This record gives sequence, structure tokens and C-alpha cells, in this order.
Amino acid sequence: MPKTILGKWSLGLITTMPVLFFIGPFLTNLLYKSVPAGNTILEDIVGRPALALTMLAAMVSGISALITGLIAVTKQKERAPLVYVAIIIGGLLMLFLAGEVLFPH
Repeated sequence: MPKTILGKWSLGLITTMPVLFFIGPFLTNLLYKSVPAGNTILEDIVGRPALALTMLAAMVSGISALITGLIAVTKQKERAPLVYVAIIIGGLLMLFLAGEVLFPH
């Protein structure tokens, strides 16, 4: 388990990310069956705000876990393996998001 405050935050944020990713599609089936998906993120936020904001919050949570984990390891000398796992998962999320921006489909 992490010893530093930032290490604990990193672990909490990375565990929040999949919970939010699970809630997002659940909201689609529950609230937005008849609402079509937008072509852009802005259209999705306007048309299906609960879904879009939940998924964006999950992404922000993963990126924040990466940043807080890196700070905990470099500045505060955190050595907990779970913080390294949070950094790896956050890094993979960043890689995925970079791919989506550079090579949209």
C-alpha cells in the first residue's frame, strides 16, 4: 500500500477510472436509448450529457492518476507496487488517447 498522500491519491484515482467507465455505458442503456450519438464530443455533451461527462471524468481520473503517481515516485520516493501499476495504466490510457487524436477514425 502507498505511504504518501499522492501515492494514495494515485491509487484512488486509478480505481475510480474503471468504475466511471462502467457507469457510462450503463447510462446509455438506461437514459439515452432513443438519442443518437453525436459526431463530435461537443455534440455528445449536448445530446447525452450524463454519458459524455462520465466518460470524460473517467479519462481525467486516469490521467490524474498518472500525474500524481509520477510525482509521488519522483519527488516523494514512493515505492509501492500499486502506484507503479497506476502509472502504467495511466500511461496506457495516455497512449490510447494520443492514438485517437493522431489517427482519428
